[in-house]
Amino acid sequence: MHVDIGMLALIFVINFAYITLNTLRFLLVMRGYRYFAAFMSVLEITIYVLGLSLVLNRLDKPINLVVYALGYGVGVYVGMVLEDKLALGYTMISVILPDPKSPLPGVLRSNGFGVTQHVAYGLDGERLALEILAPRKNERRLYDLIKTTAPNAFIIAYEPRYISGGFWLKRVKRRNGQRKK
Repeated sequence: MHVDIGMLALIFVINFAYITLNTLRFLLVMRGYRYFAAFMSVLEITIYVLGLSLVLNRLDKPINLVVYALGYGVGVYVGMVLEDKLALGYTMISVILPDPKSPLPGVLRSNGFGVTQHVAYGLDGERLALEILAPRKNERRLYDLIKTTAPNAFIIAYEPRYISGGFWLKRVKRRNGQRKK
């Protein structure tokens, strides 16, 4: 049985590229980058049809299907790694501290993070609750600051779908030269 290594490599690379783009496009849609995601989908579907036709025209060799599936799996993984490196969007971190007098809000503010704090009450009494909005690219640094300063902190993170007003709106407008009149 003759195995065409060049064809197997082409099938793998095409499906790898398709799925990497597919994963990135999906994540871009979820974060509201509609136009870029739509453009990416044109490339994605073109690559998909090309790759699928290569496999369907060669179903007599099951290795082609195996390599196609392998390209799929590797493409999903690489797409997720790329998205993590791009770190698009924002993350919202809620922190609950057992010590209401914790220095953490000051530490975070001195490191450029916007912090909203309020008193909360838990099972064992008064707590300090913090809400922190940060670009995803700063997420790991934020977690490190929290864990170093307040190792007993309870942390919940989620991605906001909509942001309006406040600390970030002012900073973004200043960065884009849109000063408030």
